[in-house]
Amino acid sequence: MMPNKEKLKERFLRDPLPRRLGGLAATLGRISSVARKSSDPENVARLLEEARYLIEWTAADAEPEVAAELVSMQTMLSLWLKAWDKASQNKEQSILLSVQAKQWSDRALDFSGLIS
Repeated sequence: MMPNKEKLKERFLRDPLPRRLGGLAATLGRISSVARKSSDPENVARLLEEARYLIEWTAADAEPEVAAELVSMQTMLSLWLKAWDKASQNKEQSILLSVQAKQWSDRALDFSGLIS
């Protein structure tokens, strides 16, 4: 589903952990925005999948407490991705994902330490 996954991984893993967490926060922020506004559910599905991979490539390098929270996010992202075809047809579900993704984005940004 995700084009150029290996290129993304290679580029992503060059960054230090704080920048990777910032990148994850940005992707989660895009999910929040696109879930609320987009008429193309495939865009949201691609971003959900991307966020899952970014967590996979980041969690192992994070502190245990951060890694545990990231894995929990990843589980929820997987559930959203699985249900998204149907959920995307319901405005309340789209808004719920948007709100949840914004919370995750804020949390990932906190973890990154990029914003004091």
